Amino acid sequence: MVSAGVFVGLIVVVTILSKSHADRNVYPSAGVLFVHVLEREYFKGEFPPYPKAGDSSNDPITFNTNLKGYPDRPGWLRYIQRTPHSDGVLYGSPTAEHVGKPTIIEITAYNKRTFETARHNLVINIMSTEEFPLPYQAEFFIKNMNVEEMLASEVLGDFLGAVKNVWQPERLNAINITSALDRGGRVPLPINDLKEGVYVMVGADVQFSSCLREVETPQNQLRCSQEMEPVISCDKKFRAQFHIDWCKISLVDITKVVAVHSNRPDPGTGVLPDIGEYNPPSESLKSRDYFTDFLITLAVPSAVALVLFIILAYSMCCRREGVIQLVHHSSIQKSTKELRSMSKNREIAWPLSTLPVFHPVSGEVVPPLHPDNYETTSMPLMQTQTNLQNQIQIPQQQSSGRSLIGSCSLMGPMSCPVS
Repeated sequence: MVSAGVFVGLIVVVTILSKSHADRNVYPSAGVLFVHVLEREYFKGEFPPYPKAGDSSNDPITFNTNLKGYPDRPGWLRYIQRTPHSDGVLYGSPTAEHVGKPTIIEITAYNKRTFETARHNLVINIMSTEEFPLPYQAEFFIKNMNVEEMLASEVLGDFLGAVKNVWQPERLNAINITSALDRGGRVPLPINDLKEGVYVMVGADVQFSSCLREVETPQNQLRCSQEMEPVISCDKKFRAQFHIDWCKISLVDITKVVAVHSNRPDPGTGVLPDIGEYNPPSESLKSRDYFTDFLITLAVPSAVALVLFIILAYSMCCRREGVIQLVHHSSIQKSTKELRSMSKNREIAWPLSTLPVFHPVSGEVVPPLHPDNYETTSMPLMQTQTNLQNQIQIPQQQSSGRSLIGSCSLMGPMSCPVS
């Protein structure tokens, strides 16, 4: 990585250029698993070291891989890198269609500490062999592994050794490895060190062993349908390191598979032919009269509504049941009106709280304030004594001496006023 600095006033302009490694050639075989590790140590020497000698140079490095001249990789090639502090892995299974066609993969390493890049090309030369593909292929689903763990040569070698013990073939090879996430699986919860799972396809040159065939028995098929683990005699040979879901095992004999050939058209150049300018349709098109359609749109709903109205009128007015219903409804309305008029005109006894009372100061009589026709629900129980608009004054009697004497004589000498 070469960097040049130009100082102008207080502005520093830094130009970062990338170094390019020499091309690396690899020679995988068609139908056999291809694994290429992008080692971070290989690119660390191209990036500047830390300023202090004592600092550990553990730079976060990520990789970008793409087919030369294209934004993505070939369909058979996958790439995975969990963290910027782990190595990247290119893996896949090339097919016979890619034999003889060199595949150039551009690999760009990004240093996230210095923002520098390093680039080199990986040339994949796919070779053809007469031994592949092997006729008998079995695909296992391993639940306690991630794809990058399974791609490690030691782990993959241990798994192939366990398969060889239960299969006993002369030739056994790993054909392909696929993450469960690429098959529609869910991302596991980050608890209990759960794994996403991985599918591993292997091929052999002999028939499937009786142990692998045990999953096809009716008892095990029933257990799988009930989401229970089937009983497999050779499971203990895998259980120590690999937890296999035997309900998801797939056994394929490619010698009995009927090949389906589809007649695909030859792909073109992707450029439309030059057919001249666009010519709009002529004005000689026949016009269409929508008046009939308009009448039908209105006439049909109107006719249906009219028929329904006639049926309803006949049922309510011409039939005995309808007439009875109308008469009954009318009698209910008349009775309701009559009861309401009677309730308004009825005479009731006045409550004691509404009788005339005397004013506590002036001694005047205060009558209850209520109209002749009223509703008992709206009549207050106690009349306000402050409203003096309708008060009835008690007429004062003109007492004469005779009348006073007579009254005093009747009531007693103690009740006569003293003048």
